[in-house]
Amino acid sequence: MPSTFTVFFEGPFWVGVLEIAGPRGVRAARHVFGAEPGNAELLEFVRRDFGGLLESALAAPEVAVEGRARQRSVVNPKRLARQAAKELATRPLSTAAEEALARAHEESGHLNRAAAKRRAAEAALERRAAARRQAKERHRGR
Repeated sequence: MPSTFTVFFEGPFWVGVLEIAGPRGVRAARHVFGAEPGNAELLEFVRRDFGGLLESALAAPEVAVEGRARQRSVVNPKRLARQAAKELATRPLSTAAEEALARAHEESGHLNRAAAKRRAAEAALERRAAARRQAKERHRGR
């Protein structure tokens, strides 16, 4: 599975996006660096946190990529480098990766909301049980 990790400036922060292309589509995950990361910071990130980013990318929903015809022609390496730089300057993130990130964010939001409701219900039950215990103790004169 070919994958790419792209670091670019988005708004006030530097963001890294990991795109994993599979047979059925693209999965993506992002990491916000904050200030512009240097080579040492990127190396430390890869050594320490890249595994978690990879796991979250693999857990993200797969988004189908619209069929783009791949051109397989021999291109001068310098021209290829210029084209790649131009493409990165104009569009740092593929639309399939953006859609994959949006879906993953949406799914995690649903899961977080359900977990928050469950925690709130458990806390309410615990408060009710504590209030009942206190009322019984007051009734018994303790």
